[in-house]
Amino acid sequence: MIRVAVADDQPLFCAGLQMMIESQPDLAFAGAALDGAHAVELAREAHPDVMLMDIRMPNVDGIAATRAIRDSAAAALPRIVVLTTFERDDAVAAALRAGADGFVLKDATPDLILSTIRTVHEGTSVIAHKSTSDLFRSIAQRRPEAIAPLSMREKEVFLLAARGLGNAEIGRTAFISEATVKTHIRSILAKLDLATRVQLVAFAYENGLVR
Repeated sequence: MIRVAVADDQPLFCAGLQMMIESQPDLAFAGAALDGAHAVELAREAHPDVMLMDIRMPNVDGIAATRAIRDSAAAALPRIVVLTTFERDDAVAAALRAGADGFVLKDATPDLILSTIRTVHEGTSVIAHKSTSDLFRSIAQRRPEAIAPLSMREKEVFLLAARGLGNAEIGRTAFISEATVKTHIRSILAKLDLATRVQLVAFAYENGLVR
């Protein structure tokens, strides 16, 4: 059973998500929070597996709440999916850098939201592909020095991963094994102080390294 919590300042929207979650045999509703501060408390006390987190909330927003949850010393942290009403929203990039595992639009279909919950719970990050480029284009500044700590091979793998290629595709393109790709990815994330491949994508666009 996947325990799902919701953080959104619109009670009606929370109620709709609750009904949708409770209608699924493999999902359980773990509670709702109406602002970021309560979202952090909910994550700590209810131990949800996945949290749907609105970006724009009063007092403490979804970005700060995501960062606080990620910085928590709790043994089990929820996977976080941020919700936004805008495809081109700079705050989404900040949320991904803060540790979110993906994002979906608030007007997404119920099937897409449910699929995202299950996919993220399995450990795979989710980004709305059609909006990825637009999302970061307006804030991109070409800063190649951002990846200066990487070796030449790591820079090659970084750019391939930032374009959305999987390990097998990167391996074929760079003529290296999948095991070597995984090793490079781990090293890249560590050197750039990133936690996930979603953050790697955000980092690449924010620094103008991918267009």
